[in-house]
Amino acid sequence: MRTLCEIVAVAAIVGFGAASALAGEAGPATSGKIILAANCARCHAIEGSGKSPHHEALPFREVVLRYPPEQLAEALAEGIISGHPDMPEFTFEPAEIEAIVAYLTTLKAD
Repeated sequence: MRTLCEIVAVAAIVGFGAASALAGEAGPATSGKIILAANCARCHAIEGSGKSPHHEALPFREVVLRYPPEQLAEALAEGIISGHPDMPEFTFEPAEIEAIVAYLTTLKAD
C-alpha cells in the first residue's frame, strides 16, 4: 500500500486523474484528503491546523463549522462556485464526494 505522501506526490506530478485513481487504494477519509490536496490545497488549508495559502480562502476546518459536511455533497456534485473570488469551479464524481465528505467530517471532530 502506498503512503499518503507518495500518493500526494504522484498526484502533484501527474495531475488529478492519477490522484483519484490512487485515492481509490486508501480508505474513504484518506481518499478525500488526497483529492482535496490535489485540487484545493493550493488555496485552502486542508489540515486540522495552519493558515490557508490564499488569504481569502477559509481553512476547511472552518468551512465544516459553517456547513455540515454532508450538506456540501450537492454543491460538490453540481459545482462549487462560491468561496474566494478567484476560486475555479470544481465538480466531483459521487465516489469522490463520498470520500471528501468523509475527510471533512474528520475535521469537524477535531
